[in-house]
Amino acid sequence: MLRRPVSSSVIASIGYSQADEILEVEFQNGRVYQYDGVPAAEHVSLLSADSVGAYFNKNIRDRYRSRYVSTRDA
Repeated sequence: MLRRPVSSSVIASIGYSQADEILEVEFQNGRVYQYDGVPAAEHVSLLSADSVGAYFNKNIRDRYRSRYVSTRDA
C-alpha cells in the first residue's frame, strides 16, 4: 500500500485503501500496522488533524482491529 509521510513524532507515514477500508500506519520505530474497517472520513480527519499522533491515539488505536504487517529495514 502506498503511504505518504506525515509530520508527527510518533507516526512516519499513513496509507489508506478506500475500497477495503484499511488504514496502514508506519510508526517512527519502523513498525507497520493495518487497521480494518476505518471509514474514509476517519482517514481524512487523521491527515488533517493538528496532531496526527494524538488523533490516532484518541480515535483509531483502540477502536479498530489491527494487525502487525512488517518492520521497515533499518
